[in-house]
Amino acid sequence: MTCDKIMLIRHSERPSPDKKFRGVSLDGRKNKEGLTVRGWQRAGALVRFFAPIDNRFAHPALATPKALFACKAGPLAPSLRPQHTLWPLAELLQLDIDVDYYEGEEPALVEKAMASPGPALIAWKHLTMHKIANAILGDQTTAPQYWPFERVDLVWIFDRRGDGWTFAQAPQLLLAGDRADVVA
Repeated sequence: MTCDKIMLIRHSERPSPDKKFRGVSLDGRKNKEGLTVRGWQRAGALVRFFAPIDNRFAHPALATPKALFACKAGPLAPSLRPQHTLWPLAELLQLDIDVDYYEGEEPALVEKAMASPGPALIAWKHLTMHKIANAILGDQTTAPQYWPFERVDLVWIFDRRGDGWTFAQAPQLLLAGDRADVVA
């Protein structure tokens, strides 16, 4: 069975340039490549967003993932935020997070996600998320060609329909200040 749904999120909140909000590790130690405290709150809230206890999702296009993917950290791009964003969900679902792909390897990532055993969830960096969308959809017109820097509160949802894919967006609305609008 191949994947019939891919959900794409941006990693949760990052440290601010003015250092007002710093990144921390899971155990609370300062980590410039980690999420902020608010980012960890979002990561925790995403658990029941993607795995609701009563199976009643906040948006009808959502599903509990069977495969998790996050951007690989490396010397040129050491951010752990995509991985950190999925850690609480991975722990609950008892799934490994596939971190085989660096930013710039989006087509290979999409190929592997499409071959996964069920719904897939990808946490990525905002600058190349449109490349994931384009690789899934096979065009550059269906999905927005940018992910706004300030938005960490959206889900892009791709559903297989016949030989193609559909595109939808869902606001997360998990934390105070999350926006209900989507990217045009």
